[in-house]
Amino acid sequence: MRKNTFKQAITEGRQQIGIWHMTRDTQITEMLGCCGFDWLLIDCEHTPNSEADVLAKLQALNGSETVPAVRPTHLNVAEIKRLLDIGAQTLIVPYVQSVEEAELAAAAVTYPPHGIRGVAGGSRASRYGNVPGYFENARDEICLIVQIETVAALKTLEEIAAVPGIDGLFIGPADLAASMGHPGNPSHPDVVEAIITAMRRIRAAGKPAGFLSADQKLLDLVVEAGCVFTAIDIDAGLLQRSAKLRLEACKGWKD
Repeated sequence: MRKNTFKQAITEGRQQIGIWHMTRDTQITEMLGCCGFDWLLIDCEHTPNSEADVLAKLQALNGSETVPAVRPTHLNVAEIKRLLDIGAQTLIVPYVQSVEEAELAAAAVTYPPHGIRGVAGGSRASRYGNVPGYFENARDEICLIVQIETVAALKTLEEIAAVPGIDGLFIGPADLAASMGHPGNPSHPDVVEAIITAMRRIRAAGKPAGFLSADQKLLDLVVEAGCVFTAIDIDAGLLQRSAKLRLEACKGWKD
């Protein structure tokens, strides 16, 4: 069975630097996998990515030391089952707001009798049935992370962290800012304070904490507060910013 080195690293408190992958081109997936990131998040929530797209991206990362994680569109048991069956081992489930939702996410990644994950004998996850003991041991190498991104979720953060089967918690800055009344402004002082406090609460609860931002000052603050799996940018944003900078550097030719 493939070892989930990302899960092992964050459980041990070793910093893992990642990149958010929103574009659909698998050649970009492969290129990002050659850049040296510890992990890469394949996003389905805010992109047109389907399970077939995710499969192609997982295949594009074969042979790379960059560990893939996948974010499903939402907390959906059927979708989570399909992502696991095609080989996803790390899931970041968005918009988890309660203990009950965290418990459902944990059940979705666990086979009966302790969970509700559907059993498929010959899926890619078990290398098409060629991993001895896969069903008994699969959960050991699955990393389940839930996103805390609303005021309601913050109020029950410790209770969510204590749910058996939750391997880490990720603070989503954009939705949290909106929930706090500052949509589009995750750098608002109140939001930053809430993020930093949440990081410390997650670490105090004994769980790994994660975050995404392209704001270096904010990243430095969250890492100092205890963030151990840190996505430092989004591929589409990197491309757009670089394109605009290059264009701006050459606009003088038109004067």
